[in-house]
Amino acid sequence: MLDKINALLAEINDLKANSSEEIEALRIKYLSKKGEISALMNDFRNVAAEEKRVIGQKLNELKDKAQSQINTLKETLETSVAADDSLDLTRTAYPYHVGARHPLSIVKKEICDIFGRLGFSIAEGPEIEDDWHVFSSLNFADDHPARDMQDTFFVQHGADLLLRTHTSSVQTRVMEKTQPPVRIICPGRVYRNEAISYRAHCFFHQVEALYVDKNVSFADLEQVLLFFAKEMFGADTKIRLRPSFFPFTEPSAEMDISCNLCGGKGCPFCKHTGWVEILGCGMVDPNVLENCGIDSKIYSGYALGMGIERITNLKYQVKDLRLFSENDVRFLRQFEGAS
Repeated sequence: MLDKINALLAEINDLKANSSEEIEALRIKYLSKKGEISALMNDFRNVAAEEKRVIGQKLNELKDKAQSQINTLKETLETSVAADDSLDLTRTAYPYHVGARHPLSIVKKEICDIFGRLGFSIAEGPEIEDDWHVFSSLNFADDHPARDMQDTFFVQHGADLLLRTHTSSVQTRVMEKTQPPVRIICPGRVYRNEAISYRAHCFFHQVEALYVDKNVSFADLEQVLLFFAKEMFGADTKIRLRPSFFPFTEPSAEMDISCNLCGGKGCPFCKHTGWVEILGCGMVDPNVLENCGIDSKIYSGYALGMGIERITNLKYQVKDLRLFSENDVRFLRQFEGAS
């Protein structure tokens, strides 16, 4: 038995390993319950009484030597790995590209956050709508020429169902079910039958806001618009309002901001005017309030709406509207650092 112990001791003194897997294999071979040292321990009962003391000491020395040698191999391997500067143990097992939010999602969230700080809550509605909520309740008469402003996708010819052309339909649904005060913002996708080009698409995204309460004035609207423009485009941004027409607001206005590229001095982007149009707005027409069951003699309100693509174009200087829906990763990766 002494010969077997000495032979194992010689093996253990020469143990080598280049990986943690090899070290574990050596531990199992020599120190596990079914290992070679355990087998010698089991044979120890057959040793003559006069030899037990010597052989017992040798077995203990062998076991201690094996454990010490395994620990030394582990420490040597860990030291060599730590000394290798090219190996970063904090990195993932394989390289991958970090995902990024879509630029339209980034801008939509920013718009909603700005109005959220003013007390507006988010309201949503169906994209497949009926004529009443998209047109009639918003003061569009059946033969009103304003209907020609929006080319509509009808779900079925002659049916009352259509793809909404603006998120104003969400406003009418909320006003029908909620008495003032109403303070909502309505983000969502809308559809219009337009030729696809670098500046137009058959679907796009809008954010509309509505505030209805007692004694709401145009001055309230103007202050909200100024706050939004400064928060979105910078503290030096100026606004101007130009008279316009929408069937559902009276008076109505278009809002321009000072060009954020030239600072209002004039450049090709703003067509050398120093101003860029970003949204439409106005006081809610009394007929719209009445159509939705709100007494226009007691309550008044304002509404505004903007295209998210338009705001994103201005914020990131994206020249082609089609890039937002083509899913070109080369384009989308430009926004990996955006929040």
